[in-house]
Amino acid sequence: MTFEAYLNYFEDVLTNPSNYPTYSDPEYLNYAKLNWSRMNRWLKKFEVSEEARAFFSASTQKQTWILITEPWCGDAAHSVPQIHTLIKDNPNIVLDIQLRDSEPFLIENYLTNGGKSIPKLIIRNELGEDMAIWGPRPAALQQIFDEMKAEGKEFEDIKTYFQTWYNSDKGVELQQELVALLSVVEKN
Repeated sequence: MTFEAYLNYFEDVLTNPSNYPTYSDPEYLNYAKLNWSRMNRWLKKFEVSEEARAFFSASTQKQTWILITEPWCGDAAHSVPQIHTLIKDNPNIVLDIQLRDSEPFLIENYLTNGGKSIPKLIIRNELGEDMAIWGPRPAALQQIFDEMKAEGKEFEDIKTYFQTWYNSDKGVELQQELVALLSVVEKN
């Protein structure tokens, strides 16, 4: 689905949660509500670096960026709007949002350490071949997550740390990683 269709889906989840079994669970619905406000904040305040702006606007290779996500995902609340903003003005890059928990279950082919972690970005060339894969979060934060998990930190503590990290990073790591990843891929 397009980014706009994803926003419409997300809004419908919040407006009619009883139509979506996952969001009948108040915990998931609360995550989605929080993520909606976080995502909208990034859509208004996210600043693309000059390097990333120049890089993504100059990309002439036709690509499809498949972004696997769900409204309940905290990491996605930050990364999805940032990724959309990075590429939205380049007509050579099409963003296709897929839901993790709905068919065709594309996530099954892109597991992280055996898990269905999202968001997951798959960048394909015009032949439909995978050129690059990113996610579920910036590498620096993934390393912190792995350490916190190994230490047995509580999920609430991890979520709080992540929110602080995302707010202070402001999408800098994500931009740098995607520019570096595609710089290598586009040379080949």
